[in-house]
Amino acid sequence: MGHRTLASTRTVLCVDDAPNNLALLNECLKEHYSVKLANNGLKALSLLEKFGASGEIDLILLDVMMPEMDGYEVCRKIKSNPAWRYIPIIFITSKTAPEDEQRALKEGANDFIPKPINPDVLLARIKTHLELSQYHLRLRNEKRQLEVNLQEKLTDIFRLQQATLNVMISLAEFRDEDTGNHIKRTQSYIELLAEEVERTYPHLGLDEKSRELIVQAAPLHDIGKITTPDHILLKPGKLTDEEFDIMKQHAQSGADILAAAAREMGSYGGFLDVAQEIALTHHEKWAGNGYPRGLAGDDIPLSGRLMAIVDVYDALRSERPYKQPFSHEKSMAIIEEGSGSHFDPRLVECFRSRGEEVCLIAEKLG
Repeated sequence: MGHRTLASTRTVLCVDDAPNNLALLNECLKEHYSVKLANNGLKALSLLEKFGASGEIDLILLDVMMPEMDGYEVCRKIKSNPAWRYIPIIFITSKTAPEDEQRALKEGANDFIPKPINPDVLLARIKTHLELSQYHLRLRNEKRQLEVNLQEKLTDIFRLQQATLNVMISLAEFRDEDTGNHIKRTQSYIELLAEEVERTYPHLGLDEKSRELIVQAAPLHDIGKITTPDHILLKPGKLTDEEFDIMKQHAQSGADILAAAAREMGSYGGFLDVAQEIALTHHEKWAGNGYPRGLAGDDIPLSGRLMAIVDVYDALRSERPYKQPFSHEKSMAIIEEGSGSHFDPRLVECFRSRGEEVCLIAEKLG
């Protein structure tokens, strides 16, 4: 047996309702290609069901004028099937008007050869389209491999980013005087509050995505405290004015740390942008006498206004060297006293409406 050429390994499907045309095509192609014959469109589609998905049909020669299902409809069905869409189709037809060729190409054909067939032209066209098909297949495979490689790199980057964020959150917990429970509680409180605000005041712009980002970012609200000296952060008594001025710097420091992280890592789907916003603004007050920028009212980002309430509530409920923990009732009363001065009145209303759940969280994670 002689050595098989590359062409002899390729299969051409010929579709024509005229037996003499199929015989002519078979005679022209059989020395060069494996040939399959179909005398109507339905049989062609049946052969494609059997062989097309596995790549055993490499090119289709398709007549236009056929009973029941013409070549245009066969072409549409082939091109609409993801398993077959890349198989080259050459129309072979006696319909030779320019509009016929235009329609053939519009339906998805790769080429158009008028009858009567010139065997040399037909073989040349088939060879060209098989080579193009192989080239496009190689490009698709390379594209898929590039996508796989990119996804692997993105996965590695995601894991590195996640590890970095976990370290940052761990640092915040380490510096928290309440060994991390403050972070867990405030995250639970802000989730409840954000849900209620989204339901009660939809015009404030909270949706599921922004709410989730706020909840995820909440643990980093005090990340700036890693820059606060221990003798101030851990001081058992009341801070002096000078010490308090230094303590207040943690809001800007936290925003700066998170901004630097975002420059290096990207915004991480908006997470670091929201975390930066919360760190910077959760000590601002509704009346404009907070820090670090003295923002007032709706100029304070909603994320910062939400964090302000839950941060103060948790501080009131927590024991400190200089005070005993306040009850839920007294803490809520203090929050309500701050409505319109320290806090956004609408958010206070929402926080109060979820008061029982807030109290349960405080007791569970206290």
